[in-house]
Amino acid sequence: MKKPASLRAAIEAAVPELATDKDRLLAFIDNGSIVCTSVESRSFEWRYTMNLIITDYAGDPNQLWLALLDWVKVNQFPLLASPSLQEQIRFEVDILADDKVDLDIKLPLTENVVVARDDQGNETPSAVDEPLPAWMI
Repeated sequence: MKKPASLRAAIEAAVPELATDKDRLLAFIDNGSIVCTSVESRSFEWRYTMNLIITDYAGDPNQLWLALLDWVKVNQFPLLASPSLQEQIRFEVDILADDKVDLDIKLPLTENVVVARDDQGNETPSAVDEPLPAWMI
């Protein structure tokens, strides 16, 4: 799985205080499943809900959302492009004080794994990067 670390890095880059205090950005994978639809290939897809919990956040929430949406635009574009998925980025907020909140952000992610076979029949699984959206090509 590549996306959890990639998303974490994007958020830490946008909110440097989370990079210096890593215990305030918690990442969990919930409701995971593996989908393999082809009998001839052993390639498969990870499907899971990425759950990010940011504690004691006092920054501008819009900066956080911009970082998340920029990451989604490149790494999970269907969440923005497909009307049936557009409301799947969910969040809850616990208000701790006038200037601090805990945020719980959930978004569905997928990651494809292609299994290649060499001439000797050895199989090697490799995570595949998302195809670039048409607007980025």
